[in-house]
Amino acid sequence: MRRWYLQPSILIGGATLLVVAGAALLAGTLYPDDPLDMVGAPFTWPGTEAATPLGTDLMGRDLLAGLMHGARISLLVGLSSAIVSLLIGVLVGAAAGFYGGGVDATLTRLTELFQTIPAFLLAIILVAILKPSIATIVFALGVTSWTSVARLVRSEFATLRERDFVRASIALGAGDVHLIVREILPNAWTPVIVSTGLLVANAILSEAGLSFLGLGDPNVVSWGSMVGLGRDALRTGWYMTAIPGLAIVLTILGLNLLSDALHGALNPRLRRSRA
Repeated sequence: MRRWYLQPSILIGGATLLVVAGAALLAGTLYPDDPLDMVGAPFTWPGTEAATPLGTDLMGRDLLAGLMHGARISLLVGLSSAIVSLLIGVLVGAAAGFYGGGVDATLTRLTELFQTIPAFLLAIILVAILKPSIATIVFALGVTSWTSVARLVRSEFATLRERDFVRASIALGAGDVHLIVREILPNAWTPVIVSTGLLVANAILSEAGLSFLGLGDPNVVSWGSMVGLGRDALRTGWYMTAIPGLAIVLTILGLNLLSDALHGALNPRLRRSRA
């Protein structure tokens, strides 16, 4: 079987995310000033000025500086909201799958209630109520994206709690916390790990959508806010929208490729079929 880390999907996805992470890490070093500062003439096209290789927007702000600082915001929001979603989803799914009965029924209805409400619409409402900021965006995206994780974890727990190794631990007097944390959860991580990349990708896309609608943090630059600002100059400066838009597309593509590669590497059925 071909080594999983040599698959084209993981190589391309990993390289893409390394570039994005590198841009985020180097943003403060290469562009220590505020990326919202006006540094040149407005509507400077890419390749025209050496000081601004990707050009400037309609207010004279450096697009390359905004792109690199925007990578920080995208990764911060994506990773942070994914962690919030994982915490909620794992707690709800583990409790529902392990205890079953009334606990399962109640938590399943709660999950279904959240699924009936469009996640992005609920995020818009929460951010509008709580006032746009990075913290509120992370919170809003985290509490609206946990349902898929909860359903995956519930399914895994419901299956694993009937396995012999769990029954043996029960016979030895293991408590619920030990069974959940030490016995079942380590064996239920595979679908959670695979879904993490998709959670980060969805969070990045949702943050871009919120910023595009004017609900992003006004004190920072994000790819979504750059796209939103550039839409006012689509006819005369389409590059202002195309450059950050391409960054969003490539980042989400990289995350999806990594998720697919991890799914193939961690799924025993797929490993056997490729052997």
